[in-house]
Amino acid sequence: MAEHGLAVVLGTGGIGTALRDELLSRGQYAQVLALGRTTEPAFDVTDEARIATAAAHVAAQHLPLRLLVLATGFLHGDNGQPERSWAHLDSAYLQQVFQVNAVGPALVMKHFLPLLPTTGPCVAGFLSARVGSVGDNALGGWYGYRASKAALNQLVKTAAIELARRNKQAVCVALHPGTVATALSQPFAKTGLKVRPPAEAARELLAVLAGLNASQSGGFVDHLGHTVPW
Repeated sequence: MAEHGLAVVLGTGGIGTALRDELLSRGQYAQVLALGRTTEPAFDVTDEARIATAAAHVAAQHLPLRLLVLATGFLHGDNGQPERSWAHLDSAYLQQVFQVNAVGPALVMKHFLPLLPTTGPCVAGFLSARVGSVGDNALGGWYGYRASKAALNQLVKTAAIELARRNKQAVCVALHPGTVATALSQPFAKTGLKVRPPAEAARELLAVLAGLNASQSGGFVDHLGHTVPW
């Protein structure tokens, strides 16, 4: 990845904050921006106006955007929990999980991918989840979360094709971060499952992103760089 460019992290939750901190500590980029609901400008993946304002702020830095990471996601909240059965399917939960995990990222693509340079290496990573893999689904359940992340994966694949027409060195990928000790995963961290601190996950994800090349654009990879089946 080229030095002296701009790195942008969208989302200031556990993983997003850790990504920002790790990027700042490395000093690889001329500037690192992390935008979330409490920053100035504010970024909210469910609000297109704020997405557009955040993109305009990034463009105003007048630095080539060499790294973009969308570190947002929704699994559980006031509108519901992951479904164990089709009997638990609920319209409000489904709408929220798709809004955050698929519709919002699509709008991020709309406003941010045009900011990537048309020459030289650049990478856009979108946090997905292994449970969004159709081929890897052996347990069932979690209908909304699985389906919304599968939708995100298709969006990433489609965007990567368009991005390659602008810059043949550009990379756009879906990332499975593994199980990380954040508010999103905490209620579902099983005993015996390796749960990593956000700082460790950030180091792993950035190492994966740094090692990707254009032939891997449109792919789905995990935090160790292994390909995840669609």
